[in-house]
Amino acid sequence: MFDLVIDNVRICSCEQDLSCRPETAIGVEAGRITALDPPPEAPRRRHLDGGGRLVLPGFVDCHTHAVYAGDRLDEYLARLSGQSYEAQIKAGGGIFHTVQATRRATLTELIDLGVQHAVPLIAEGVTTLEVKSGYGLERETEMRLLQAAQALGPILKSRIVPTFLGAHVPPPGEDPARYLERVMDDMLPACIETGLTRAVDIYVDAIAFGPEHLDRLFERAKSLSCALHAHTDQRTRLGATIRAADWGAVSCDHLDESGPDDVRALARSGTVAVLLPTAALFLGQTRKPPVDALRKAAVPIAIASDLNPGTAPDPSLLRAAQEAVRHFSLTPTEALLGITKNAARALDPQPDFGTLAVGQSADFNLWDLSRPESLLYAPGGCRPTMSFYRGERR
Repeated sequence: MFDLVIDNVRICSCEQDLSCRPETAIGVEAGRITALDPPPEAPRRRHLDGGGRLVLPGFVDCHTHAVYAGDRLDEYLARLSGQSYEAQIKAGGGIFHTVQATRRATLTELIDLGVQHAVPLIAEGVTTLEVKSGYGLERETEMRLLQAAQALGPILKSRIVPTFLGAHVPPPGEDPARYLERVMDDMLPACIETGLTRAVDIYVDAIAFGPEHLDRLFERAKSLSCALHAHTDQRTRLGATIRAADWGAVSCDHLDESGPDDVRALARSGTVAVLLPTAALFLGQTRKPPVDALRKAAVPIAIASDLNPGTAPDPSLLRAAQEAVRHFSLTPTEALLGITKNAARALDPQPDFGTLAVGQSADFNLWDLSRPESLLYAPGGCRPTMSFYRGERR
């Protein structure tokens, strides 16, 4: 017996392109899609008439820092007046300002703030949300951030993927190598042993860590069976994309300064290229990711909001997708696959979400739209009429 059957719909599965499948009904059992066009006589506990609406997979925001305390409005205004992001970091601001506020927050406060930050993403159809730590820079707060991230799942009725980013930046005045020892020997094992994460990230940049630190962290993380992710080539190209790809990273994120060698490395490894246009535009960066080279090399391209208080405070994945089309020259098809199929691959090489097919998790949204491209034409006004996560209406 089906738990739910929705008929009279147009199904855009996002498996290859934006075309609609010939089937016009979805059957759900135990949270999964078990049939497309189930027999009309098949018993079902619930039935919905989709009214001819468009059905798309639930969106996947594969790179966020959604759990944090405080804001960075003063720094934003200072940058508008000419102060650089680097100067703010060196003065103890930037990420460190958020670290100070986050360390003071209780677990309950962080959960409440995470919900507040993520609700706009959920409202526009996100059913899977990656959430990084990285605003603690010491074990207790890093673990509290991951606990808060995990707590968001039942509240938001969404899949939450917590990622350990203890290697965000070294604390002020600390040697990066010495701090990294604490990350590898203390923080990471504690987070894994308590079941808070199975994924590791590192920020490689002139103001953060170098490729040699990535090698050390990834060697340790791989021995603990963690999925590997890296922030690379955002503002400076240090060779970290090639290193991360050689380690078999699931994703490399930003890539604004990447070159041909980096693209070839991503293609060899199957690593997903995650583009974060909101951050690039917010910081006024002029370089753009090598989209045409990525396309020609068949590197999977994903898009994420990068929601964070310092460089991407706009909680909208649809707007990020639109920005990727307008400013990074992605096609509408690439952009929408970038927040569904490829974004899922950026979190899991063999995901059971991000597309609509038999066997996949029943995460989908119904839209009063004639075409999927409408989501990129006017994203600010787009909200699904119905949203489902694992077959349950949200």
